Amino acid sequence: MVEMVISFRKLVRDFPSTTYATFSIYRYPAKFIPQIIAYILKNYCKPNMAVFDPFAGYGTVGIVSRLFGCDYELWDLNPMLKVIHDTAVMRPIYVDVNKLIQELKSSNEIFIPKWSNLKYWHPEEFLDILTKVWGYYHSLEDNELKKLLVIPLLKVTRYFSYSDEKIHKLYKSKYAKKKVEDLLKKDWKTLFFTMLFNEIRELLKKIEDYNSLRPKPVKYKIKAGIDTLNTKLDQDVDVLITSPPYLQAQEYIRSTKLELFWLGYSENYIRQLSKKEIPYVNVRKIEVYSKTYEEFRSKIKDDHLLKLYDNYFFAILRAFTSLGENVKSYMFIFVGPAKVRGMPVPIDQIIVEHLKEFGWKHEATLIDRIVSHSMFKVNVNPASGLKENRMETEHLVILRRE
Repeated sequence: MVEMVISFRKLVRDFPSTTYATFSIYRYPAKFIPQIIAYILKNYCKPNMAVFDPFAGYGTVGIVSRLFGCDYELWDLNPMLKVIHDTAVMRPIYVDVNKLIQELKSSNEIFIPKWSNLKYWHPEEFLDILTKVWGYYHSLEDNELKKLLVIPLLKVTRYFSYSDEKIHKLYKSKYAKKKVEDLLKKDWKTLFFTMLFNEIRELLKKIEDYNSLRPKPVKYKIKAGIDTLNTKLDQDVDVLITSPPYLQAQEYIRSTKLELFWLGYSENYIRQLSKKEIPYVNVRKIEVYSKTYEEFRSKIKDDHLLKLYDNYFFAILRAFTSLGENVKSYMFIFVGPAKVRGMPVPIDQIIVEHLKEFGWKHEATLIDRIVSHSMFKVNVNPASGLKENRMETEHLVILRRE
């Protein structure tokens, strides 16, 4: 394998930081930094090419594609994709934020999430305001104001809950319990609307910053709440750029359950989405054309972990094999050597070996060091009792159609 150690942050200077503009308006697990997408588009794509991301997550591939004039199609199981994307690509608008806050305070609309655990995650005192501001949000037509309001509302709503907003997983930590206790002793109503005011102002600035990068008019499709494993592209695309879920990562739906309930999704729908997450969904067995896959499989003795390992590779390799039939030139797949019981698994190498059987040539693997982790962090893995060692690198696999 051709491997090179690089730093996308140093190679690409188009943006002041990884969190500039709308590249970071909401915390989302394991999202692309924009420099990776920019590197690919600058070196391998031309304007008007069609870019596709079947595991789009936050939607960074689309947000950056606009800056290079590339059409794009984004899929993801999590409905948060469309919420974040539609706000991130907004044109600047003028809003009297003081007036908007007053309208939210005086709202007579009520929205109550269809969530049996609502009072477990929000103390009853907060629900009077939360149900009113969300009632106002849900009473709006689908317009620019609604797109602007949703992200600030989600952020402040999570803060005013028993969830620890510093981590992605919906987790009732000691910190979060103390936070709520302290809030209830203060003038929390004033603080709620002050935080909301500041979040709206900050978002307006980020939208201006994004538009200062001069996004181009492009064609695009967003398919949120879609099962990538059982969906086919209805037309060819030039390149595929994606980062599939990490091995054993089940953060994606669980991490945004609170948000999805306030957005109006039902308990049953969210439960069904969770069941479709990789690698916990049962998928049809496929032939894996990789000696490396077999080598590492033989080292796993735990039956439960073995099933997760198989399901993961059956799922992602089946998806790439099937979707790759409609990719005309390149596939760029960003993965890390995730660990099973402390054993790093070379996912990139297994992907390369398998896809070679389907007409894909391995051009290179670019290895980038992880600067910061945004996934749920623990010191000891609760499943194994072993010290948790995080991945130190992530790998961009570049495959060209032969």
